[in-house]
Amino acid sequence: GCELTDSTKSYTFQVDKEDDSDHILALSVVCLTDGAKDECNVVEVVGRNHENQEIAVPVANLKLSCQPLLSLDNFKLQPPVTFRLAAGSGPVHLAGWHRIVHKEDASFEEDDDLSAEE
Repeated sequence: GCELTDSTKSYTFQVDKEDDSDHILALSVVCLTDGAKDECNVVEVVGRNHENQEIAVPVANLKLSCQPLLSLDNFKLQPPVTFRLAAGSGPVHLAGWHRIVHKEDASFEEDDDLSAEE
């Protein structure tokens, strides 16, 4: 997880460029934490599209009095990805999980699928 605040507006999750494993980052919950003001806090995900252009997509608009927490049901992202506090002062906590699939593990998964079908 990470926390976005007025002083730390962004957090970037990236993996080693030499790592040939597949990485999946899933965002589970975005919530306001202790000390948050009753203002709109907009969290964006900044990534790259299929043409390698940077795109920013808002994923949460939190306000203490009406929606202090948002469940994103493991919203999957491909690293590198940046989380940015586009509006508000936070603090906003982001929680999720990171899964690494090694190339040799993927071949075992495919073999398991084949044997299950047979």
